[in-house]
Amino acid sequence: MRGWAGLACLLLAAAAGAQEGPLLQRPNSAAEPADFGRVYAGTVSRDVERLYAFNYTSKPGQVDAVRVNVQSDSEDLQYPVLFVVRQQKGVLSWQVPLIFRGLYQRSYNYQEVSRTLCPSEPTTESEPSEQTIYVDVASMAPYKVHYALKVTRLKSFELGTDSAFRFQASPSEPQYFLYKFPPDVDSVIVKVVSVAVYPCSVVSIQDIVCPVYDLDHNVEFNGVYQSMTKQAAITVQKKDFLGEQFFVVFVIKPEDYACGGSVPVSIQGKVDWTNHTWNLQRMKTLEVTVVPSIKESVYVHAILFSFLSFFSFYLGSLVVAFVHYLRGRRKSSSGGASPQDGSGAATSSQPITVSTAEGSSYGAIDESSSSGGQQLSPLGHKAACGSDTDSSVEEESDFDTMPEIDNDKNVIRTKVFLYLSDLSRKDRRIVSKKYKIYFWNIITIAVFYALPVVQLVITYQTVVNVTGNQDICYYNFLCAHPLGVLSAFNNILSNVGHVLLGFLFLLIVLRRDILHRRCLENKDIYTMEYGIPKHFGLFYAMGIALMMEGVLSACYHVCPNYSNFQFDTSFMYMIAGLCMLKLYQTRHPDINASAYSAYASFAVVICLAVLGVVFGKNSVWFWVLFSIVHVVASLGLSTQIYYMGRFKIDVSEPDLGIFQRAFMVLYTDCIQQCSRPMYMDRMVLLIVGNLVNWSFAIFGLVYRPKDFASYLLGIFICNLLLYLAFYVIMKLRSSERLLPIPLFCIVATVVVWAAALYFFFQNLSSWEETPAESREKNRPCILLGFFDDHDVWHFLSAAALFFSFLVLLTLDDDLDSVRRDRIPVF
Repeated sequence: MRGWAGLACLLLAAAAGAQEGPLLQRPNSAAEPADFGRVYAGTVSRDVERLYAFNYTSKPGQVDAVRVNVQSDSEDLQYPVLFVVRQQKGVLSWQVPLIFRGLYQRSYNYQEVSRTLCPSEPTTESEPSEQTIYVDVASMAPYKVHYALKVTRLKSFELGTDSAFRFQASPSEPQYFLYKFPPDVDSVIVKVVSVAVYPCSVVSIQDIVCPVYDLDHNVEFNGVYQSMTKQAAITVQKKDFLGEQFFVVFVIKPEDYACGGSVPVSIQGKVDWTNHTWNLQRMKTLEVTVVPSIKESVYVHAILFSFLSFFSFYLGSLVVAFVHYLRGRRKSSSGGASPQDGSGAATSSQPITVSTAEGSSYGAIDESSSSGGQQLSPLGHKAACGSDTDSSVEEESDFDTMPEIDNDKNVIRTKVFLYLSDLSRKDRRIVSKKYKIYFWNIITIAVFYALPVVQLVITYQTVVNVTGNQDICYYNFLCAHPLGVLSAFNNILSNVGHVLLGFLFLLIVLRRDILHRRCLENKDIYTMEYGIPKHFGLFYAMGIALMMEGVLSACYHVCPNYSNFQFDTSFMYMIAGLCMLKLYQTRHPDINASAYSAYASFAVVICLAVLGVVFGKNSVWFWVLFSIVHVVASLGLSTQIYYMGRFKIDVSEPDLGIFQRAFMVLYTDCIQQCSRPMYMDRMVLLIVGNLVNWSFAIFGLVYRPKDFASYLLGIFICNLLLYLAFYVIMKLRSSERLLPIPLFCIVATVVVWAAALYFFFQNLSSWEETPAESREKNRPCILLGFFDDHDVWHFLSAAALFFSFLVLLTLDDDLDSVRRDRIPVF
């Protein structure tokens, strides 16, 4: 079309009556008076041109729009028919056949073109004004070319509020309409729907500027735009338009690949093999409705609802803490010992004589038999717990600080029946410092992870605001409420629950930690000899992880897309992993994984998640590799759990020593005792766990789910739920009981998780598809007119995670009055 720009200028000059030379002189330069609505047919050639003049009267305060429709029977791309329209403040030109370029340099030609001229601005004069439009028809063809021209005044050019308007458009017949903000409306949502999925279209919001960009190759030059199949929605604010009005432009794409359509299967129509062009009939019926958006008061109500909902958890926690305080005071004033106050910290003011452990026939080691290190007698414990200050003994090291030699460890950890005293033999201060490293490391990881994430999403949001390309971010556009520079403030606000409840969990853990420290300072025998050893480092790490999940989920929802989805799931992997580690650490405090190895494992998982997002869609090799890694990791972890960390393969063994040792272990544990494994309970758990993980691996290898990140998260969650169910079953089987608070938390966790997952599976968008296909899933708000289904998922998942953490925190409160050499390990 640019090649004809010079010719169009010459035609304009000639139409204006230029007589500077014979080359510019035209045979018929006088404009023919024409009427609106009448069809004018004729022929043009290099010797014959046509000029039409359309006069009309514009009333004061009225916006007049004129539409020009032209046709030509010429398919000769060398000699198209040129149409030049002159207005008072602009010129519009095009050619017929009109050519559009598609993918792989495909060309599509159209013999019929219809364009809306830039409307005249409303006059401030009190008298009507006269307007004239000139239409010049020309061609450089050496023969006569037929054409047809029709100019009409649009009666339905201005869109109303809350009123649907139906129309048709095609690639060569784009449409646009005017909308003016009512005085009492500050924001509107432009909703566009279509029954047909294809042809692909583009909806654009543009300022009142001429020319209007209403063709496929220039619609993205101005304003805000979205690609569309069946529906689109754009929120427009009055403050962004000085004139308090805007154009809604509709363009039909010549091909469907931008909306997920196939190429060239979608190409249907007459093919011109001479010019290698397709003549397609791509007409689409659209319906547009402009509805007022929410008012500022709704923002205020939504913010108050978000914060007050989660502050109610703070109030409930204060009530529970106050009740425990009153119970403790009442028992203290009565002078009775209170080994269990329901808060997780045992309190007692009277020393208790410790007798020899019953059940020593099961292999329990006498507490006084330890040589060196921590002594487990009452007097020895008082000496060990008298100070909780740092010392050189408490420094974390890579070597095992267990005083016994490796052979003694093998004897203890491979007994058929293990008790908690067997696996809580290390110095309490050293173990506590080991688990505090989880807390400090996760803070470091959070800072270094979050800062570049924040920078990146700010860049994404800036690009969206500057370019107007709303295909970059996958919002639920039917419920995306902007605030400032943020396009979907509601998706960010709904993550406040993770931050508030994570901080509340830290406060609850801190209270228990303080109570526990007081008991240690008071030389409380129950704290030192009874119940589960209290190590709070992992709990602190879980609280930080919950807060960071809210922060990173909010960052992801600033501009959700394919490139940054891992921001929303990275700390979910860490939360699931930390919960499993904490559950295992409860009865295996001496042999739990170190913070360094745990976080290194999480890093590998996140790397796999990124690789899965990038290569998991179509690469079979990735799924084969991942399935192998998954199965091998399951077997390796199962071996470590089954043998309590004492199964080691020394690569320095000569010749076939490694294989001989592995064979002897398999022969001893699997062949000689095939009828009954040495550790039955652990074997049952590991068999079920491996079956579940192998099923996941086979499912991924066969079906190759597109959303690899959610698939990987599902593996973690299923393993966590399986281990938690096993733990609760074994706890009840061991005649232990559930106190009211952990029982309430378990019930609340199940109920809230069920409700949360219901809203999670209400897919409102999907970055796995094209932006246009994703918008087909968009739905209106369901809560307060401000939050959608995914926001409700944020609210409920935050509460569900909080209750899940409380389950782990309070699950073994019933054991605070039970000697450790009577607490079984499973």
